[in-house]
Amino acid sequence: MRELPAFLQQAVERLLAFLAQDGCTDAQFDAMALELFALQYEHDEAYRRFCQRRGASPRRVQSWRDIPPVPISAFKDATLSCIPPPDCERIFMTSGTTRGDVKGRNHHPVMEVWDLSMRKHFEQRFLGAARRLPMATLFPSHEQLPNSSLARYLSNAVREYGTPGSRSFVDVQHGLDIAGLLDWLASAQAGGEPVAMLGASFSFVHVFDALGERRIPLPAGSLLLDTGGYKGQSRDVPLEDFYQRLSFAFGVPRERCINMYGMTELSSQFYDAGNAVVPSVKHAPHWVRTRVVDPLTGRDVARGKRGVLAHCDLANFNSATAILTEDVGVMVEGGGTPLTAPSPRGGEGDRERVVGEGDFHSAFLLLGRAEGAEAKGCSLAVQDFLEATRA
Repeated sequence: MRELPAFLQQAVERLLAFLAQDGCTDAQFDAMALELFALQYEHDEAYRRFCQRRGASPRRVQSWRDIPPVPISAFKDATLSCIPPPDCERIFMTSGTTRGDVKGRNHHPVMEVWDLSMRKHFEQRFLGAARRLPMATLFPSHEQLPNSSLARYLSNAVREYGTPGSRSFVDVQHGLDIAGLLDWLASAQAGGEPVAMLGASFSFVHVFDALGERRIPLPAGSLLLDTGGYKGQSRDVPLEDFYQRLSFAFGVPRERCINMYGMTELSSQFYDAGNAVVPSVKHAPHWVRTRVVDPLTGRDVARGKRGVLAHCDLANFNSATAILTEDVGVMVEGGGTPLTAPSPRGGEGDRERVVGEGDFHSAFLLLGRAEGAEAKGCSLAVQDFLEATRA
């Protein structure tokens, strides 16, 4: 690990251990969340001013739910970091499609935390029992796009879990190598062993267009992963049509067509268990919690009601753990079998719920982008943040 200021080094070491464990109690999550909130409050000036405007401080905040979430658009207008940006190992930038060349920035002092977050949840939710697979990615490599979190994600997947011959089929200068990809898929088909294809949704649309009515059924057990969104890089395709076409083109059951939901402003990803039915339920790892809120008030909406998603991602330790998105969703019951452990309060039969592999605390339906009153509420939240940081 690269050298960090002592205050940050200690927090990172504890956080790495927290991510590496198999689960956590709600009390353990709160303890880690409050520790990181205190760190950000002390060392992240822009965030501290925002919290002060909300009347939130380490003395007043009692739970992760009390931590003020930063609107994601604020990452375009303010520097959110506990250390100077030049001291960070990596700065991931957003695509800048909504406001021209204005890009959001998420600062990472070290990449160990981000990489561990990616690997652990990817293994749990995408790979499953498969430890390595031949992989084709439909996005440029991290070497070509060092400031892209998606490029890092897919490059990590190939490096850590791909077999020899796995590679990217998209180049920054030359675009999609459709001929090379089709040859790779044909070889995979002939080989008869499961493979994985991963990429941005708009890249898959370009492959659909190149295939036309042709199909290349992949071997049984193959997996497909798309990362959602089109960002003006291809024609938009409704979810139902997209997964129907994906399954048809490659002969992969929709239950094995996985969507990853993530964003530059976070350090962790969410996955579903396939898209036989859309929208599908997204699941978080044990170091993430999600609320569905009214962006005008910041309060949780009633369970089962739609609202704007607010995530508390402990892996986002340097900028802000709590993020208010511009995505609409509905909380649902999580999947898996609940795990239990003795409560730290003690007492026979006094058990506390543990969130671990197979039991994901934050499960929600992702319904799309905020519009109307919800979008207005998000805009007002951004305005409030900017007024606080400029005061």
